[in-house]
Amino acid sequence: MSVLRYFNAYPAATQAQVRELIENGRLDDYLQRRYPQRHDIRSDRALYDYTIELKQQYLRSSAALHKVVYQNKMDVLRNVLGLHTTISRVQGGRLKSKQEIRIASLFKEAPPEFLEMVVVHELAHLKESDHNKSFYQLCCHMLPDYHQVEFDLRLYLAQQELLGDKQPL
Repeated sequence: MSVLRYFNAYPAATQAQVRELIENGRLDDYLQRRYPQRHDIRSDRALYDYTIELKQQYLRSSAALHKVVYQNKMDVLRNVLGLHTTISRVQGGRLKSKQEIRIASLFKEAPPEFLEMVVVHELAHLKESDHNKSFYQLCCHMLPDYHQVEFDLRLYLAQQELLGDKQPL
């Protein structure tokens, strides 16, 4: 089952539970029960405002964000759900850098918890560039159940792949 690749880093017992959920057709019910709501953050402007609000709440002293957009061409199958980039340009005798966040368009239709998790993840990269212990501590500070939402997002991605891009959740 190719969708189990989302769970390669998890113990065999967890993988078996996921396999059982999928084989018994209960994955959609589980996700519907845990994440019944949808958000209305559909435009790039709304996404920018949402991200800036989270940044102001948790990361006031971090670098300014210049751009936050939904990106249509992100390869979700290769686990690129969001992207934080720093673009440097020479202006006169100085080097100017701009921080940008791009979020996969898949999250326009996803439950709000998944969008929040990805935005929190990308915001954490403003302070910590590597996926290390302090990075995940920062993620958990901004979103206390970060790890559970990340796991459920993996279930959601597996569900979307099984549906073959049909109607999302």
